[in-house]
Amino acid sequence: MIERTEYLEQLKSWKDKDLIKVVTGIRRCGKSTLFELFINYLKKEGIKEDHIISLNFESPDYNFNNYKELYEYVKDKIKDNGKYYVFLDEVQNVSEFQKAVDGLYIKKNVDVYITGSNAYLLSGELATLLSGRYIEINMLPLSFKEYQEYYKEDNLEKLYLKYVNNSSFPYTLNIDNSEQIDIYLDSLYNTIIVKDILNRKKISDSSMLKSVTEFLFSTIGSNLSVKKIADTLTSNGRNISVHTVENYLEALTESYIFNKVSRYDIKGKQYLQTGDKYYATDVTMRYALLGRKNVDLGHILENVVYLELKRRGYKIYVGKNDETEVDFVAENREGTIYIQVAYSVRDEKTLERELNALKTINNHYPKYILTMDIEPEVDYEGIRKMNVLDWLLKK
Repeated sequence: MIERTEYLEQLKSWKDKDLIKVVTGIRRCGKSTLFELFINYLKKEGIKEDHIISLNFESPDYNFNNYKELYEYVKDKIKDNGKYYVFLDEVQNVSEFQKAVDGLYIKKNVDVYITGSNAYLLSGELATLLSGRYIEINMLPLSFKEYQEYYKEDNLEKLYLKYVNNSSFPYTLNIDNSEQIDIYLDSLYNTIIVKDILNRKKISDSSMLKSVTEFLFSTIGSNLSVKKIADTLTSNGRNISVHTVENYLEALTESYIFNKVSRYDIKGKQYLQTGDKYYATDVTMRYALLGRKNVDLGHILENVVYLELKRRGYKIYVGKNDETEVDFVAENREGTIYIQVAYSVRDEKTLERELNALKTINNHYPKYILTMDIEPEVDYEGIRKMNVLDWLLKK
């Protein structure tokens, strides 16, 4: 079991706070394991086992017809005024679960923790009913740093290639065969599609949904519009409307297969309505759908950097600055950073292009060029060029 230290520390920091702790993230990213780790921590802290109530709704052992049955089941296990810790894993599988969660939350001696594999969990009635009474911890599969800590590999370039070929889903650490990994990822993809999209969204054309998914995987890091996707698929013989594409994109982002990144006009300081990009939550899932040929290593690296920025809590945008584009504009409470990602900038023209995109930004926020080049860090008039693997292991 990998110690998901950063997420575990977040749960510890929110322990006993009068808020519902909601852990969200793509299926099999490690949410259930995180609960196990936290429950082990509680036991070490002296919490009695009968004051820890843990239910996983993926298991047939917990098959409640409605929220009332769930609420009564948990309530019956609360025997005294001592503090109880209630863990509801994949709670969206219970009809109107939010009412049971709210009922447990208002009990003064109950600390509630829930997980869900779909962003729908925090929309609609749950968000309305529990507004201001929950915090969200969005969980991702393994970071490169966690991967390195597991394998203890000093050759970072070799490890990175393993990372982007063998997947960041924790279970794949048990598989060292690319064919078996692809089978696992295909199975995971189909589970997400059926449970989190087709059934919930009432989508009947799974093959068209797969076509949209494949298109997104093949255009990672490219500026896209809903109309462009619809026109491209239609020209390829897959007739699809703009409205249908919009619904599919919403479903794919809600299930955390993809993450949508909007564009931001740096000079005009305004958000733009067109040219969004989509990054995968695990870049290797594309291999199960598209095979392992024609892989754009630069865009894969860009995807990895995006995920790391997301892990570090940044709000991320694609930057537009006059006629140039900045890969990432990332903001947090401390300020803004600008990042260009390139697999290599040893070619003079490539280096100049990446530098120019950042030189035209007229402010003093940090600017980086991240590359796979194994070279010492260089400063170009305030623009830091550094090895991306060193950057991924920082913090």
